[in-house]
Amino acid sequence: MKKKQAPVPEVKRPVDQYFDHLDANFQDPTNRMIQIIFLPLVFFGLMGMIWMIPFPQFDFLVKLGWHTFLNWGSFFIAIVIYYYLKLSPTLSYAVLLCIGIMSYFIVQLEYIERDGGPGVLLVSTIITLISLLVLWVGKSKEKNTISFKQFWLFLTVGPIWLWHFAFQRIKLKY
Repeated sequence: MKKKQAPVPEVKRPVDQYFDHLDANFQDPTNRMIQIIFLPLVFFGLMGMIWMIPFPQFDFLVKLGWHTFLNWGSFFIAIVIYYYLKLSPTLSYAVLLCIGIMSYFIVQLEYIERDGGPGVLLVSTIITLISLLVLWVGKSKEKNTISFKQFWLFLTVGPIWLWHFAFQRIKLKY
C-alpha cells in the first residue's frame, strides 16, 4: 500500500513574493494610475541626476572614444539591470528598453542645455521631487498605512512590477 504524500507547498520566486507584497499594499485604483505615470518619471529623473554627476576623463577612455558614452549613469544602469536580471530576466529586458528610451531623452535634454535651455540636473531634480511627492501623496489613498521601508521597496522593484502587469495582460511569462 502506498503512503499518501503531503502536498508540496508552492515555492514562490523572490520576484513573485515582492509582487504579492506590493499588490497587497497598493490596491487603490487612483493610486495605481498615479504609479503608472509617476514611477517611470521618478526613475527618469533619478537617472538624469546620476547621469549628470561629473565623470573623470581618463586618457585611455578619450583615446578609445568612450569618454562620451561612459558616465555614472552607465554604472547606475548596469547595477539596476543586474538586480532586475537576477529577479526576472524577461522583465529586465523590458526595463532595459525603457532605459534606452529614457537615455535618448536625457541626451536631448543635454542638447537643450547646451543651446541655452535649463540644465539637465535642474530638470531631473524637479521631475524627481515632484514625482516622489505625488507618489507619497498617492500612497496615502491606500487603506493600509505603508512604511518608508515598503515605499522604498516600491521604488526599487516598482519598474518591473509595472511591467509584470503588461506581461500578464498579454499572457507572456516573466
